[in-house]
Amino acid sequence: MPQYQAVKGARDIFPEESARWKYVEGVVHALAALYGFSEIRTPVFEYTELFQRGIGATTDIVGKEMFTFLPDPGGKSLTLRPEMTAGVMRAALQKNLLGTAPVHKLYYISELFRKERPQAGRQRQFSQFGAELLGVSTPAAVAEVITFMMQVFETLGLRGLRLRINSLGGTHDRLRYREALQAYFGPYRDRLDAPSLERLEKNPLRILDSKNPDMQEIVAGAPKLFDYLDAEALADFEKVLFFLSERGIAFEIDHRLVRGLDYYCYTAFEVTGSELGAQDAVGGGGRYDGLARELGSSADIPAAGFAVGMERLLMTMEKQGLFTALTPHAPLVYIVLQQQEFAEHAMQVAFRLRKSGISTEIDLAGRSMKSQMREANRLRSSYALIIGENEVRSGEYTLKNLVTSEQTALSLETLLEILHEPVLKE
Repeated sequence: MPQYQAVKGARDIFPEESARWKYVEGVVHALAALYGFSEIRTPVFEYTELFQRGIGATTDIVGKEMFTFLPDPGGKSLTLRPEMTAGVMRAALQKNLLGTAPVHKLYYISELFRKERPQAGRQRQFSQFGAELLGVSTPAAVAEVITFMMQVFETLGLRGLRLRINSLGGTHDRLRYREALQAYFGPYRDRLDAPSLERLEKNPLRILDSKNPDMQEIVAGAPKLFDYLDAEALADFEKVLFFLSERGIAFEIDHRLVRGLDYYCYTAFEVTGSELGAQDAVGGGGRYDGLARELGSSADIPAAGFAVGMERLLMTMEKQGLFTALTPHAPLVYIVLQQQEFAEHAMQVAFRLRKSGISTEIDLAGRSMKSQMREANRLRSSYALIIGENEVRSGEYTLKNLVTSEQTALSLETLLEILHEPVLKE
């Protein structure tokens, strides 16, 4: 057992797995460009108050899960970011992005931190990719972010994901609904768990998000928010559903769906996967028009977005066998040295090949020729370039095809030309 190990809730990602991450990230970057989203990168920590105001003081994230610390005696409290939306909105307000253009489409792939109990697909340090559309939150805008998210899943080949969707209505709708929930849950005080009792007074909508099995029967009988929506909220929701249907995106209306963050309004959605067990959410999002005002803006800024957990996404892809065709990078050429006295010459050849854009590996440990050939095959190199006394003296190097075993003597200049021809790359 080594003396030092990774901190509980954090994990190492080694080369074979990182190839999977890069593949998924590449799909996200490519589709973001198609949809006109530009990448934003925000600081890994923010002032704690940002999350208290933005996410909501009654949420589990703010109440239990944030890594918070003081930078120095008397200084302002800082927190490692537990989510991205509040930080993105803070950055947009600070930069006055909406003053330069009425709409901004931003996306990110970022590391986040929550003080949760570590489990499969749920670490204390984790990653998300997501998108935020600032300046507009019409049904077309909400459908845009959902479509972007679902096309990522489709491109990755994921199967069996469920898109659940609901409307949380406007502020006045939720106020009426809040009173109805307090009236309903009040008589059940003796059966509510501690978190639900706390939420009953502060934010009873959060009781609907309880994962406690003993609470499910009570929650199932609660009034539906949908019954408290006004005509405007209903029309808005129907339009979002229309756009999704027009694009062939399957969804399920779930009137019990509430998001865990206070800033959501009107449309909210969540994507779940059957392979993940009880914690089955892959990602989700919605509309959040009031967040900017909570963060100090003089007016509401319409906005909509989503976030997807990378670890859960990768876990789902692995369970569905979507990585079988994904192989680690293999060098095109492995330089095999016959005599170590020509090592400096071989290093110069490797440098020339790499400068020409040809992926090249070379032994740095002074191993035998047999061991070098074995390593070339282990790395799945296409060719072995054999360098020895005869090659150095003649200026022609032996190129061996490791698939067909054919060998050819070539000058370095000819070698550089040939290795770019498609026939040798197959």
